[in-house]
Amino acid sequence: MKHRMLFLGIVALLSVVARAEEKVIRIGIIGCDTSHVPAFAKQFNDPKASGDLAGFKVVVAYPGGSADVESSRTRVEKFTEDLRKMGVEIAATIPELIGKCDVVLLESVDGRPHLEQARPVIEAKKRLFIDKPLAGSLADAIKIAELAKANGTPWFSSSSLRFGAGIVALKNNPKVGEIVGADAWSPSPTEPHHPDLFWYGIHGVETLYALMGPGCETVTRVHTGGGGKEGGELVTGVWKGGRIGTFRGLRAGKEDYGAVVFGTKGIATQLGFEGYKALDEEIAKFFKTGVPPVAAEETIELMAFMEAADESKRQGGRPVKIAEVMEKARGR
Repeated sequence: MKHRMLFLGIVALLSVVARAEEKVIRIGIIGCDTSHVPAFAKQFNDPKASGDLAGFKVVVAYPGGSADVESSRTRVEKFTEDLRKMGVEIAATIPELIGKCDVVLLESVDGRPHLEQARPVIEAKKRLFIDKPLAGSLADAIKIAELAKANGTPWFSSSSLRFGAGIVALKNNPKVGEIVGADAWSPSPTEPHHPDLFWYGIHGVETLYALMGPGCETVTRVHTGGGGKEGGELVTGVWKGGRIGTFRGLRAGKEDYGAVVFGTKGIATQLGFEGYKALDEEIAKFFKTGVPPVAAEETIELMAFMEAADESKRQGGRPVKIAEVMEKARGR
């Protein structure tokens, strides 16, 4: 009798362990050429993770990498090795990776291959987070959104700046009231294979959209200097109803992240970068629920805002309509 009870106890214990293991959501990473990769993996693989971050494990990664982008070529080997040291399997292909995970982080620092890297994930209907920039062009960004919609695959893309506690508090500050305008800023170095703001200015643009929401109609850009440490950017958007939002891209002088909001009741400011944890928590909730925290339509408009800024620069600072660049990107 005692032996039978012991046997049943062991069976029950093994059953509990098996169920616990089944609940772990396996994460695959595509692209090991950004510091986000080891940072995100450490958060998700932390055995002490709690709350939204509990129940995940990065189990497999595909290195990827772009030979013509220095910040990719020079870092992919190191970050791949960082993952190996965490016990993450390195896959030879994206299809191999897809077969060994439940959800995917597309982390390639180069936005140009994102469409083709995302395609098999979307077709496999695996929930997908795409790190900034969503793509290397507005046209590719639209194709990703259309492909995901056609396949019924949940996805989202965002900078970590959007979810910082300070920005969230700024948006919901009762002393500010309804936001009637906002200014946001971030470092804005460029990379020759990407439209100017896609590469890094997207952080400040994401902050601007977190505060203003969608609805921008025209964009005007003032640009000085080159893409190095000279000059800067000032991009002005006019939203429906006459609200004005600006993005200042910092290259000369002190570089930092921040925003100021102008409201019906008051004005408030937020400074600094607040880390990746809030973004990882949003990713975790998304992976569990399939509900994206940022609508695809807003992300596409954000990309169109940056494309319109480039077009305004090409036209000597003329105001450019968001609708114009969207139609061009769609080939209409």
